[in-house]
Amino acid sequence: MSAKNPIKVIAVTGGKGGVGKTNLSVNLSIGLAELRRRVVLMDADLGLANVDVLLGLQARYNLADVLDGSKSLREVLLNGPGGIKVVPASSGVQQMTHLSPQEHAALVYAFNDLSDQLDVLVVDTAAGISETVISFVRAAQEVIVVVCDEPSSITDAYALIKLLNAEHGVFRFRVIANMTRTTQEGINLFNKLNGVCEKFLDASLQYLGHVPFDENVRKAVQKRQPLLEFAPRCKAAAAMRVIAQKIDQWPVQTSARGHLEFFLERLVAANG
Repeated sequence: MSAKNPIKVIAVTGGKGGVGKTNLSVNLSIGLAELRRRVVLMDADLGLANVDVLLGLQARYNLADVLDGSKSLREVLLNGPGGIKVVPASSGVQQMTHLSPQEHAALVYAFNDLSDQLDVLVVDTAAGISETVISFVRAAQEVIVVVCDEPSSITDAYALIKLLNAEHGVFRFRVIANMTRTTQEGINLFNKLNGVCEKFLDASLQYLGHVPFDENVRKAVQKRQPLLEFAPRCKAAAAMRVIAQKIDQWPVQTSARGHLEFFLERLVAANG
């Protein structure tokens, strides 16, 4: 691997489905692209792809074609809204959820072909704590955990953080409270999760902010448009842009960990 372009690799995850994780991944990617960053959004839900569906994109090829060697990663890339590029996953292909170490290696090494043309790689993981989710999250430089005001969301987010922290050495997590009714609700959600983590784990949680409940989100999904384009001035879109600006201000690591190779090597090592 020869590419040495420092790249932010950000995994967006959550302990359970239904917390709005993919919606945030899509719109934060567009928010970063608005800040003139070259962004690739990877749909890493290898069993139930939904990024291309959410955006109304037609994926002729996907990661399964990269794995079998019939297509390069550049050939499966889709042009997404707002100037982002999308790597589509393969929906409903069962074997994609059980990749062998060799297949994982083929997948991640394919990314080296892109490293000269991106600044940020956003990885939208599946819900839950499967081996694939853990692999992608622990390999990323930054981990964003999405929670909402449901007991199961907090419980499952804590379970995910505990597993990553105790068994895989991940110590820093950024938290977004999604679909909140008030600013204080978001702060309370974070404090609830952070309080448990401080008590039982050696992990640092940082509050990225909250995204308010907004009926425009549902309407945008129905129209298969990203919220930032469907209703760019709504409250939720404004909140997402603020969070994207915070992400953009995170320092780009120029050590080995700041290179795409590090992400790839960790991902392969996790499955070796």
